[in-house]
Amino acid sequence: MANYDVLKVDGTKAGSVELSDSVFAIEPNNDVLFEAINLQRASLRQGTHAVKNRSAVRGGGRKPWRQKGTGRARQGTIRAPQWRGGGVVFGPTPRSYAYKMPKKMRRLALRSALSYKVQENEFKIVDNFNLEAPKTKEFKTTLTNLELPKKVLVVTLGEDVNVELSARNIPGVQITTPEGLNVLDLTHADSVLITEEAAKKVEEVLG
Repeated sequence: MANYDVLKVDGTKAGSVELSDSVFAIEPNNDVLFEAINLQRASLRQGTHAVKNRSAVRGGGRKPWRQKGTGRARQGTIRAPQWRGGGVVFGPTPRSYAYKMPKKMRRLALRSALSYKVQENEFKIVDNFNLEAPKTKEFKTTLTNLELPKKVLVVTLGEDVNVELSARNIPGVQITTPEGLNVLDLTHADSVLITEEAAKKVEEVLG
């Protein structure tokens, strides 16, 4: 267990919180991280690519010339692959690129990504945002006070409507919950800003 500073929205220290080393301070496993990122990127692919093979191309039902006696090579249809306008051989067909990964590996990848952010000082804990109403200017001031870069992943406990509405017009800011936390978002962000309650929830889920 290690102590982490908890900050206020004005950037001053509010206190500290003790979090498990098995979640936030492990040696990152780069191989598992690589596999988890590939898995997510694969599942994001549309897979709607398609071409027409010789059976799908319109026309070509009639034999272009008789089988024998012309001196030319025998042909059965003008939609065979060697013809202009013919079908494609072994072309792409609609498919899903998604595949599965063992649960233990997925959890290890998340712990590795979180630990990497902590090691690189790209992980900050805030006590609470205290937004009574959606205020983009106020939320932007909070990010400035906490000296956060442009690409920030904000993690809140449950869906916080005021935070979501305040941040949605700020480029580079993404909002998620402990349940929605994933490796791709963690590695893509320059910094992670998480509430104290959300950090404890992540520890509970991944610990």
